Amino acid sequence: MNPDLNAALAALSTIILGKERQIRLALACLLARGHLLIEDVPGVGKTTLALALARVFGLHFQRVQFTSDLLPADILGVSIYESGPGTFRFHPGPVFSEVVLADEINRASPKTQSALLEAMEERQVTSDGTTRALPDPFFVIATQNPGEQIGTYPLPESQLDRFLMRLSLGYPAASAERALLIEPERRDLLAELPPVLSAARLRDAQVQVKAIRTAPALVDYLMALIRATREHRSLRHGLSPRAGLALKHAAQAWALLEGRSGVIPEDVQAVFVAVAGHRLSVAERADANVVAAEILAAVAVP
Repeated sequence: MNPDLNAALAALSTIILGKERQIRLALACLLARGHLLIEDVPGVGKTTLALALARVFGLHFQRVQFTSDLLPADILGVSIYESGPGTFRFHPGPVFSEVVLADEINRASPKTQSALLEAMEERQVTSDGTTRALPDPFFVIATQNPGEQIGTYPLPESQLDRFLMRLSLGYPAASAERALLIEPERRDLLAELPPVLSAARLRDAQVQVKAIRTAPALVDYLMALIRATREHRSLRHGLSPRAGLALKHAAQAWALLEGRSGVIPEDVQAVFVAVAGHRLSVAERADANVVAAEILAAVAVP
């Protein structure tokens, strides 16, 4: 493995205990230049993970608390008239940060949720006819509460598709939870955590991801998985071509974390549920992640 990335994983594991797989998935998402959706109950470390990722890479971090009265301008920014020069001046919103935490994104109205669409897809913001580029790297981590909780709006499919991965942290194992209870607060440890990589080194690693080789047989495997989602009886529709590209990029990032120069089927299998689960439209009483796991088990490796 790349020594820098190994050091980043080790640093993250000192903050988020007992969640090595989720940490690795989150880092792969960042390396693939995607965005991350974390769905879980409050209090399991979603915000701490976002803070830790920004801290480890020395990135500028902003948190936006999504509420029912949040407006798009509260995220993107607003132009204010200044009487001195007699012109409007744009005041950038929190989206102009390298890491943006959209906390409890499904508590905001669909109109406010959609304000992030252009930023996440095009990495730019258009306001008052002017297009402004966002920082590079630019990484959105959104958290959402389970849909059955009061005061939530379901994310539309177009918004879900902008997230490369969706994952859940879940409750910690008993040993990890015991450590949380007897050790210093994780936020205190986080404040003392020095950056392991710079933004420039992160950009270099993101470029390396694109260079990871995907052999023709591996592409055949990707296509077989995508086709299986479109034919599964429990799905209204399967993965789109854009989702197929997302799966490829995520597998390339996982291969880089594993220290490989080419993608192997195990890399695809490691990220498949996280990439595909939130993009699958399931029939009633079906669980998208369960269906994704079934497809993964049923499709043979070429």
